[in-house]
Amino acid sequence: MKKTFFVIIFTMGSLIAYSQQTATDAIKQSINTMFDAMRKGDSTLLKSTFAKDMILQSISTNKEGKAVLSTEKADDFAKAIGTPHASIYDERITFDAIKIDGDLASVWAPYKFYLGDKFSHCGVDVFQLMKTPAGWKIIYIVDTRRKDNCVE
Repeated sequence: MKKTFFVIIFTMGSLIAYSQQTATDAIKQSINTMFDAMRKGDSTLLKSTFAKDMILQSISTNKEGKAVLSTEKADDFAKAIGTPHASIYDERITFDAIKIDGDLASVWAPYKFYLGDKFSHCGVDVFQLMKTPAGWKIIYIVDTRRKDNCVE
């Protein structure tokens, strides 16, 4: 009886771990697809990663050294990505922490942004995603932006 109980518990734990890993991979794929779309200048692919009414915000520092919050419409961001531009928008992230609770995921990802091969700025992206019938969709992105003290 104890052996059967152990096997059941072990199997359930393995299934939960596998399910969590699968969700983590799917979340990373959604975010990586967004950055692939940015590099390709593909606004349709970019928008496929967004949930309806997705919110984009950035925290930066103004000339007086004060924190400033700016908000951009997802459609305006997609239009900028899809409009031909001279340099590739290349945002390189490192997945630091991914937390999942049911249909909600939160991702913390330090990044460095390049225009072509020229460094532009760095910071941290924080993504909120929602699991939908079509997969994990980005519902919110907030990032920090600076020129130095980049996370390695």
